[in-house]
Amino acid sequence: MRVLCPPIEPYRVHHLERDDHTLYIEECGNPSGIPILFLHGGPGSGCKPNHRSFFDPALYRIIILDQRGSGRSLPLGSLSQNTTQHLLDDLRFIQNHLDVAQWVLFGGSWGATLALLYAEKYPDLVSGLILRGTFLARNSDLDWFVQESGAQKIYPEAWDLLLKSIPESDHLHPVDYLYEAVTGPDEIAQRRAARAWELWGGQVVLGAAFDPSRLESHVPIEIVHHAQIELHFAVNRYFIKENEILHHIDRVAHLPTAIIHGRKDLVCPVESAWTLHKALPKSTLEILPEAGHIASTEDMIDALIKATDDMASLLAG
Repeated sequence: MRVLCPPIEPYRVHHLERDDHTLYIEECGNPSGIPILFLHGGPGSGCKPNHRSFFDPALYRIIILDQRGSGRSLPLGSLSQNTTQHLLDDLRFIQNHLDVAQWVLFGGSWGATLALLYAEKYPDLVSGLILRGTFLARNSDLDWFVQESGAQKIYPEAWDLLLKSIPESDHLHPVDYLYEAVTGPDEIAQRRAARAWELWGGQVVLGAAFDPSRLESHVPIEIVHHAQIELHFAVNRYFIKENEILHHIDRVAHLPTAIIHGRKDLVCPVESAWTLHKALPKSTLEILPEAGHIASTEDMIDALIKATDDMASLLAG
């Protein structure tokens, strides 16, 4: 069973100005290694130090990015000029700034969405894809998470708790209401909406491991900012056309692609990974029978590190 590589520190940190944002980027590992970009999920969650450890630092030039409004990028939680197209343009800017001819894209959940969109837009600038918890950003994918025909059937009590936090409305879907509340001028309403969204999402993502007690007395401002960005992208249907990824999937058919997915993923059901795999006949798909959505379980870590090792061997030729 593979485990995370030992902790490492960046050898270079960048703070790049983009519109009214300052992006945080760090480089770790081998400056002469295979460039690989870590794309975090969310949207809005930001990167963590242990994300560097999915990659062999002797083989990879590891590039870590906090997307607009996330993590150590500033201003935290900003929705100004924060769309999918802005994020894709940021990636192209970063790739050029770092003088990277081609890079591997490693993304989970929303990070997998960005990886696919970027590879479809710039297929010649990408050398491979490693995707966890595939999220294709179709209407059906969002509906699974926020409609009564999806995840609420698994956690009906958590869904009822979410609905009880929202006043009855004849015209607003719960997600629309939460978005208006979490981006509105009332700070108390912001924190209430962020708590409701976090309680629902945390339950679906973590299952039995979710501990709601940390939100009982206080909602940190970081939770509010995360909810603002996540709901901003959700209500705008991720700023892409319906089924856009699959419509253009032929553009990346030539790329080595490893798809890893947990059978028990209740955020992104395994159908999305299977559908993507069928659209990319040269891809590999590993479905982990006991894994869920998160990347921190032993089986998921093992599969992801194997995928990075295999990708390095393939690209080294």
